[in-house]
Amino acid sequence: WLAPYSTFMALKRHFGGNPWYEWDRRYTNFQESKSGSLLDDLKESIDAYSFYQYLFFGHWLQIRRHAKKRGIGIVGDIPIFVAHDSADVWANPEIFQLEKDGMPTAVAGVPPDYFAKKGQLWGNPLYNWKMLRQTDYRWWLDRMAMNLSLFDVVRLDHFRGLESYWRVPSTATDARSGRWVKGPGFSFLRALKNAFPDAGIIAEDLGEITPEVRALLEKSGLPGMAILQFAFGGGSKNLYLPHNLRPNCVCYPGTHDNDTARCWYQEADADIRDHV
Repeated sequence: WLAPYSTFMALKRHFGGNPWYEWDRRYTNFQESKSGSLLDDLKESIDAYSFYQYLFFGHWLQIRRHAKKRGIGIVGDIPIFVAHDSADVWANPEIFQLEKDGMPTAVAGVPPDYFAKKGQLWGNPLYNWKMLRQTDYRWWLDRMAMNLSLFDVVRLDHFRGLESYWRVPSTATDARSGRWVKGPGFSFLRALKNAFPDAGIIAEDLGEITPEVRALLEKSGLPGMAILQFAFGGGSKNLYLPHNLRPNCVCYPGTHDNDTARCWYQEADADIRDHV
């Protein structure tokens, strides 16, 4: 990953920070860029970006060691999608749903719900799961291996997108015109399990979860998630109440969408604080 990333960053700087699909055509993917004379001129910049990574990973290793000595583990988060303007897409266009000009044929999002009447249009390019399956999901396995080298446990974001994902036309202005498309399902999770049998992986299964997604999670054996702040203030059948939690799950006080646990508790109604 280092050579594509460093080359991408050096080229991005050279082209004024513009996204890769607006660069000179000779440099719009990693393989083609190798034959361009520009890389010789950018060698010092490429080496510099590689060195920055060396410094970062050296510092991160010190943090890991410091935490481990004190019995602290670190939970990382691996987003299911990556940005269109990224070294990942630039270096691996064949595993994404892209047009010949590099633009997405469709993008990621989620359908309308109680919180967003027009849905959420994330805009990330979607995976070409058929191509990934032909490579035994090599890019994804490499990605997971990197994350497991950085963290003690990894949370796999948007798990439901592995069962079905919301595919929105690239020309859409919101997510309402999307449709559900089947994801890789257990085929991908089996490859993950075979490659990392003892890895600590958490499935982020929050939101509107269908029976098909629940069945996939149970088949995978991965622990799901529960959010403590969502547990109180409702009825006794709330799935997140401690006495309703399923055994194989990880309970978070809150997520990045929540207030801190302390502020949430202090600002909650008296009956909720009493219940907690």
